[in-house]
Amino acid sequence: MPSPELQAALEAARAAAEVIGGYYQRNLEIRTKADQTPVTEADVRAEQAIRAILEKRFPGYGFYGEETGQRDLGAESVWLVDPIDGTKSFVRECPFFSTQIALLRGGRFVLGVSSAPAYGELAWAEDGAGAYLNERPLRVSTTSALGSSIVSTGNLKTLARSAQWGKLGALIGQISRIRGYGDFVHYHLLARGSLDAVIESDVSILDIAAVSVIVREAGGTFTDLAGAELTLGTTSVLASNGRLHAAILAALA
Repeated sequence: MPSPELQAALEAARAAAEVIGGYYQRNLEIRTKADQTPVTEADVRAEQAIRAILEKRFPGYGFYGEETGQRDLGAESVWLVDPIDGTKSFVRECPFFSTQIALLRGGRFVLGVSSAPAYGELAWAEDGAGAYLNERPLRVSTTSALGSSIVSTGNLKTLARSAQWGKLGALIGQISRIRGYGDFVHYHLLARGSLDAVIESDVSILDIAAVSVIVREAGGTFTDLAGAELTLGTTSVLASNGRLHAAILAALA
C-alpha cells in the first residue's frame, strides 16, 4: 500500500500533467531566468498545482521548488519539485520533459515520482518498497563487464572543462555503446535494465532527486562523479546498475 506521501505525490504529478497538457505545443512565451534557464507559464502554474496539494496534505514539511522558491529547508521532511524538468525540450515540442517530485527525510531521499505524460511514462519508488514504471516493477540490468555495457550521457559542460574529459573519452573506448538520451529518459531506461550507466556533470538536485530513488529501488547505485552520496548541493551524477559503478568511478578518477 503506497504511503500517504506517495499517494499525494502521485496526485500532485497528475494535477501537474493536466496543467502542462493545456500548454504543450501552444507556442508559449518564454522568459529567461537569472541562471539563464528558460521558464514558461506552464512551469509556474504546474508547480503551483503541485505545491497546493503537497502543502495542504503535509503543512509541516519543507518545500524546495524550481519556480516558487524554498520554505523550511531545515525541516525533517522536505519536498523537492521540478514541475518541468526539460523545459528546453518542452518549448521545442519534444516529449523529453517530465515532472520530478522527491521527498527528503533526515538527509536521505526516500520517495521519487517521475511523470512524463507526453512520453507515456509514470515512474515512482519509495524507500524499501521497490520501483515501478506504469505499474510494472523495475529492475536494473545484470551487466558486469564494461565491454558489454551501454552508457548514456547528459549535461557534460562541466566535465568538458575538466581533466576528466580525456578520461571519459578513454572510458568510451572500453564500452559497447554510448548514447545521449538525457533528462528523465536515461534514468527510466537504466532502472528497467535497458542500459547500464548514466553520466552527467551539470545538473541540479531538483533534476535527479526523484530518479535517484527510482534507480536505487530498482537495484542500482546513484552517486555523484566522485562516488559521494547525493545532497542538496550535488551537481554531477554517476548512476549505474551497481555492478559497474566501481569500474566507472575508477576510470573517471
